[in-house]
Amino acid sequence: MSQRLFTKDFTLVVLGQIVSLFGNAAIRFALPLYLLNLTGSSALYGTVTACAFLPPILLSPVGGMIADRVNKRNVMITLDFLTAALLLAFSLLMNTLSLVPLLAVTLMLLYGIAGAYQPSVQASIPALVRPEQTMTANSVINTVNSLSSLTGPVLGGLLYSAWGLKPVLWICMACFFLSAVMELFIRIPFRRQTSEGGILRTVRNDFRESICFLRTENPVIRKGMFVVCGINLFLSAMILVAMPWLITEVLALPAALASRLYGFSQGAMAAGGLTGGICAGIFARRLDVRKSAGILTACALCVFPIGITLLLTDSGILNYLVLTVCCFFIMVCSTVFAVQMMTFIQTETPQHLTGKVISVILTVSMCAQPLGNALYGVLFEAARGYESAVVLFSGTVSLLIALGARRVFQFT
Repeated sequence: MSQRLFTKDFTLVVLGQIVSLFGNAAIRFALPLYLLNLTGSSALYGTVTACAFLPPILLSPVGGMIADRVNKRNVMITLDFLTAALLLAFSLLMNTLSLVPLLAVTLMLLYGIAGAYQPSVQASIPALVRPEQTMTANSVINTVNSLSSLTGPVLGGLLYSAWGLKPVLWICMACFFLSAVMELFIRIPFRRQTSEGGILRTVRNDFRESICFLRTENPVIRKGMFVVCGINLFLSAMILVAMPWLITEVLALPAALASRLYGFSQGAMAAGGLTGGICAGIFARRLDVRKSAGILTACALCVFPIGITLLLTDSGILNYLVLTVCCFFIMVCSTVFAVQMMTFIQTETPQHLTGKVISVILTVSMCAQPLGNALYGVLFEAARGYESAVVLFSGTVSLLIALGARRVFQFT
C-alpha cells in the first residue's frame, strides 16, 4: 500500500463524500424547515424528526453486516442511486399527496439510507490507509462532512428562501447521482466472508458476535457508547430542535430573514465541525481518548450562555448571535471527540468486525436521538416564553454526563 494518504481510491471516497454529503446536508435542512414553516408546530416538528431517526436505528446494523460481507463500494453506489430516485419520487408526488405524511416518510427513508450508508464508509477507512494514518483519515472524512454541512445549509437556505423547495430537491438529486457515478471507479480491498445458514441466521450470528466483542473484549468502547447516548439525548437533540424553533418561531425575526439566518447558523455549526476536523488532523498525535471527557465538558459549558442570554434579553439578533457562536464551539469540540472515538474503535476492533461493531454503536447511540427530539419538541412547545429553562436544563444534565465520563475513559 502506498505511503501516501491520498491514494486514488481514498481520494475518490473523499470526493464522493463531499458531493453526497452536500446533498444530504441541504435536503435534511430544507425538508424539516419546510415542515416547520408549513405547520408552525415545534411538537409536530420534533415528532416527525424523531420518527426520521427510527429507520437508521433499524438499518444501521444491517448496513454494518452488509459492509463486512459485500464490497463496500457497491453498497455506497447502490444507496446513492437509491437516494436520487427517492428525491425524484418526492418531487413528483409533493403536489398530489398529503404533504405532511409524505414528508415524514421521505425523511424516514433518507435517514434510513444514511444509516445503512455510513458503516460502509467508516469500515472502508482501515482497508484504504495504513494504521498510523487512521486518525488523519478520520479527520479528513469528518472535515469533508463538516465542509459539506457548511455549504449545504447555507446554499440550501438561500435557495429555499428565494425560490422554495423544488430547486433544493433537484440540486440534491444531482449530487447523489454524481456521487454514485464517481464511486464506480473506487477499488476497496474485499475478502468475502463465509456464511452459515440463511440470511436471518447470518444476521443473528453477526449481531451476536458484535455484542460479545463489546461486552467482554473491549468494555471501554461499550461504556463510551452509552456516554454518547446521553449526550445525544440531552445535548444534540436540544440543539437540533432549539435552533430552528428559536430562530424561526421565537426570536421575532422577519420570516424571510429567519430562514436565511437559520441557514447561516447551520453553516456556522458545520464550520465548527470543519474546524474540529482540521484540529483533529493537525493534532492527531497529541489526541488521546483518555482526555476526551474534558472535551465533552467544554461542549456542555457552551450551552449555558445560550440559556442565560435568552433569560436576560429579548433582543432577537443578540440571542441569534450567542446561539450561533456557542453552537460553533460545541461543534468544534464534539467533532474532535467523534474523531477520537471513531479512531479508537477502528484501531481496537478486528477488521472483520469493524463494520458490524461500528453499526451497533451507531444504532445504540442513535436510539437516544428520536427520544431527545420528541422530548425537546414537547418541552419547547409547553415552555413558550420560558425557553431559557429548557436550554439550561440541557446544559446541566450534559455537564453531569461529561463529568461522569471521566471515570469511563481514565482506565483505557
